[in-house]
Formats: sequence, structure tokens, C-alpha cells
Amino acid sequence: MTSSDVTTEPAPHGDRQRSARPSRGWLKVLGIGAAVLALLFAGGRLSLLPGLDDFFGEQTHDRSGPAVLKSIQDMSSYEAASGNFQVVVDLEKDTKFVPDALRGTRTLFVGAGTVDASVDLGKVTEGGVKVNEDRTEAELRLPRAVLGKPALDPDRSYAVSKQRGLFDRLGDLFSDNPGSEQAVNKLAAQHISEAAKESELTARAEKNTADMLKGLLGSLGFERVTVRYGDDQE
Repeated sequence: MTSSDVTTEPAPHGDRQRSARPSRGWLKVLGIGAAVLALLFAGGRLSLLPGLDDFFGEQTHDRSGPAVLKSIQDMSSYEAASGNFQVVVDLEKDTKFVPDALRGTRTLFVGAGTVDASVDLGKVTEGGVKVNEDRTEAELRLPRAVLGKPALDPDRSYAVSKQRGLFDRLGDLFSDNPGSEQAVNKLAAQHISEAAKESELTARAEKNTADMLKGLLGSLGFERVTVRYGDDQE
């Protein structure tokens, strides 16, 4: 038999099965690994495994710098009253000739804050304090109570809903749009300030200041203390 007569027989089926087993083994390993990962994440979300929440939990890092003192201002005002206010702001912005579904926003915001009323005792002049010779009677003339700037409380202020057009939603993908939040905060503070002016907050502050001074001077031996504000003659 010559070399040309030699034929090569195909490998037995057993060898093919042996060569295919390693690939199937890797598939089983990958499947088991995927199942373990799925179990871990499910346990983390459903708190099935103790201590897993701490392992996969979200962490917050405060890398803010230290607060820097810029200035110190001496205060002579007596904070005599404080009012708590709440307002619902409905702010809508649209574009002419453009449907609201494409361009426009509407925000419903609940703003809560305080306004203080104070009397500046540092503005009392020398002629504003009169005492008799026996030091039993005193007459004080004080400036009118004034309102401070409204201070919004972030813990009690929140957005109820916010509707945005398609173009505004696309724009928010590329920017945080902080001007929108600033607009509703500013409008809420404005409404609270207007409500404080219409309230009796300044009158309450003047009454509380007068009661405080009468009690203070009464403890010093004054039997009669009269407190007047501005140009009041009574």
C-alpha cells in the first residue's frame, strides 16, 4: 500500500463531546455568577441579608470648606415679634404663538417662612427719655417697629408639581436651570412680605417692646412708665 492509499478517519464522537464540555462549563460558571449577583442586589434592595444595606448603601461626603467670618455687626434692635406665613405660588411662563406642550413651564410651589418685627432702641435720642426728679416716672419715645426681610424655611417649603414643555425638558438635560427655583423662591418671599405688611405684626412688636421696658424699669423702682412711638401724643 502506497502513501497515497492512506486515508484519515474522522475522530470519534466522544472526542467532539470532550472538546465541547469546556465551553459548556464556562457557561455554567457564568450563569452561577449572574445568579449570585442577582441575589446580592435583590438582597440589598429588599434587606434580605443583614448588613448588606451598608455594603451597597449610598454614601454622602461633605467636602465643603470651612465657613469664613466676613464681618461682625453690633445689633441694637429688639426682636419683639415674629410671624409665620405660608403661601402657594402658581408661576406660569409661556411663549407667544408656541403651544405650552412645546415651550412653557408651570410650577406649583408652597413657600413657608417667617418675618420678624423689631424696634431699634439704638435710635432713641437723648430727648427721647425723660425721668422725673424722684426717679419714679419715666417717659420713652421710641421709633416705630419695622419689618425684617422674609426668611424662607427650606424644611417647610416644597414644589408640589412642575409642568414643562418638550423644549424645556430637553434644555434641562444640559443644565440644572437654577433660575427656575430662584424665581419661585423670590415670588414666595415677595408674597410673604406683602402679607406681613397687612398683618398686625408691627403693632404686636410695639406692644411687646413697651411691656418689656415697663417690666424692666419697674424692677428698677419706677412706678409709672410711658412708652410712645414716633409722633404719637397719647
